[in-house]
Amino acid sequence: MIRNLTEAECKRAMEQGEFDGSLIRGSAALILTQSWCPQWKAMKSYLEEAESRFPGLDILYVEYDTAPWHEAFMGFKERRFANREIPYVRYYRDGTCTGQSNYVTLEGFLHRLGLE
Repeated sequence: MIRNLTEAECKRAMEQGEFDGSLIRGSAALILTQSWCPQWKAMKSYLEEAESRFPGLDILYVEYDTAPWHEAFMGFKERRFANREIPYVRYYRDGTCTGQSNYVTLEGFLHRLGLE
């Protein structure tokens, strides 16, 4: 499934320091980015292929620059995850963060998820 993270999910992550366990069970990728980023647009173009190849994969993203709470979320992302670049991707397996990256190709994305 590919979907946007909600405001409530992002605010809960800011409060708890991590995304809720219900979001990161199984194989999941969370992408924290800004809508204008060309590397994000390139990644977004292959997400449907990743989902079709691995139907149980959850791909969640937020384009936080378009949200009224973007400054708080950007600060959280940069402080908590020590990453100032976009897109910023966190990879999860069964509730545990197994890695992180910035822009990657489809093959790199799937590899980091442990799927290929």
